[in-house]
Amino acid sequence: MGQRGGAAAAAAALVLGLAGCSGSGQAAEPDGAETMRRASDVLVRYGSSQVVTSMETASGGTKVSITGTGGYDFARRRGSLEVTLPADAAGEPEHQPITELLTPGALYMKNRGEGVPADKWVRLDTARLADGNLVTGGVTDPLAAAELLRGARGVTYAGQETIAGVRVRHYRGVTDIVRAAKAASAASRGSLGAAAKGFSVTRVPFEAYVDEEGRLRRLRQCFTFTNNAEVVSVVSFHGFGSPVRVVLPDADDIYRGKIVSAPTPQA
Repeated sequence: MGQRGGAAAAAAALVLGLAGCSGSGQAAEPDGAETMRRASDVLVRYGSSQVVTSMETASGGTKVSITGTGGYDFARRRGSLEVTLPADAAGEPEHQPITELLTPGALYMKNRGEGVPADKWVRLDTARLADGNLVTGGVTDPLAAAELLRGARGVTYAGQETIAGVRVRHYRGVTDIVRAAKAASAASRGSLGAAAKGFSVTRVPFEAYVDEEGRLRRLRQCFTFTNNAEVVSVVSFHGFGSPVRVVLPDADDIYRGKIVSAPTPQA
């Protein structure tokens, strides 16, 4: 199986693993909360990684799943992902994959929304989004997801497991967006601050899997909205140290017109 096929299989496995949200664990471990709060700092220290993302929205009995693959440079706080949208009822692709570039304060998307020329990008100011781009793009920014853990409380240790041949410690807990925004790094503070104001339910149950070096290997977070919609986001990290090249579009390549539709999770 090639690199693309392996990534697709990993993404599919993440979607199959999505279930209800829970913040309970088995046994307390003294350093669990501190491990969570410094998880983003550890990622920055290790520089970069490949990532696989999955997001599932459940509302009114309907579920929609979106997957993504790519890489993230935590030191430069930039990432590039190819996001695959759900197929139609016949199983055929309904939309072209969306290319997303993640940067502090901005999200760039190509092949996003009807009426946008194929050679143009859409730019969104994440500090102006009600959710701070935690779900808008169909992907939770991997570094923002880790920064959310700065607000972790009630962390419990659920034992050791193995992910892709790597021994990891499994933690469960609940983080709070408001507390995380106050403790976030300067680069993430604007987006998380917007989310802290935009979410009426700021408690986010999570499950985190951390290797012996303190690096996140998988992070699962559950976001809840006032209309009882639930979005479960999973980010998987592997290939630490892999080079990640992110080239932002020129100003002339940014679409300035009206976007007719956006096939991404909605609160």
